[in-house]
Amino acid sequence: MQDRTAQQEHRLVLVTGPSGAGRSTAIHALEDLGYEVIDNLPLSLVPRLIEGAPLGRPIALGLDVRNRDFNVAALIETIDGLTRDPRVALEVVYVDCAAPVLIQRYSQTRRRHPLAPAETPAEGVAREIDLLAPIRVRADHLIDTSEMSPHDLKAELARWFDGALAQRLAVSVQSFSYKRGLPRGVDMVFDCRFLNNPYWEPGLRDLDGRDAAVEAHLRADPRFAEFFGRLCDMVTFLLPAMVEEGKAHLSIGFGCTGGQHRSVAMAEMLGKVLAEAGWAVSKRHRELERRVADAALGIGVKGA
Repeated sequence: MQDRTAQQEHRLVLVTGPSGAGRSTAIHALEDLGYEVIDNLPLSLVPRLIEGAPLGRPIALGLDVRNRDFNVAALIETIDGLTRDPRVALEVVYVDCAAPVLIQRYSQTRRRHPLAPAETPAEGVAREIDLLAPIRVRADHLIDTSEMSPHDLKAELARWFDGALAQRLAVSVQSFSYKRGLPRGVDMVFDCRFLNNPYWEPGLRDLDGRDAAVEAHLRADPRFAEFFGRLCDMVTFLLPAMVEEGKAHLSIGFGCTGGQHRSVAMAEMLGKVLAEAGWAVSKRHRELERRVADAALGIGVKGA
């Protein structure tokens, strides 16, 4: 077998998010962890970073709406191109924050929003959240700084990107809706649509998979116990092998029809099992996060 450590690859961490959420703090934190930091590099120059030999240490790229040639389509194209390149190991970090907190931060600093220099910060914040929504759903790591101090943000990044800690293998467990396609960059995907759907129970329809009643409904399915037992056995068997192979991050996805009940519950339950076994686990629920973002923008969302 070929030794992975002998394979040369460029490790890139792309950091983005709305203005005022803490992107600059995140970039400085990665620099302190030994990353080569390049902030606000024009998107057209990003491909040149991988033309030569790897630097020997990872690169952190800070990109936001202040980039000279920034546009969402170009950034998506850049992310997708780097993801397909076998020479590149890419992770996208989205530093997020609730709109009211962003507005408060702008009010406290009296800064003008880059997307609304002659308008109120609220208008700029809403505009930027809407603009970055397609990037947000592509993120490998979503960090909400609404209730974080700069120290908390630095500690969170160290947990995921400190070279010494990365040897433990960071596991990301996420849920999604098949209607919106597979998430970017998942390593393992499990289809939960064979389980009884809580959506058809009136008392459960407006809940999501994080609710104990939804979990109980799924556990009552006669197929659940064997499926979940075999799933946990397989994943816990594979994780040590992934560490031995030199893998630093593993993403596990659960999909269902609407991404609200079954996939969310499965991600929550597996995440709990792995965390109790001592693995570093993060959880993401793509469709639930999308609903929160849409609600902040006043966009109506139909039930899953």
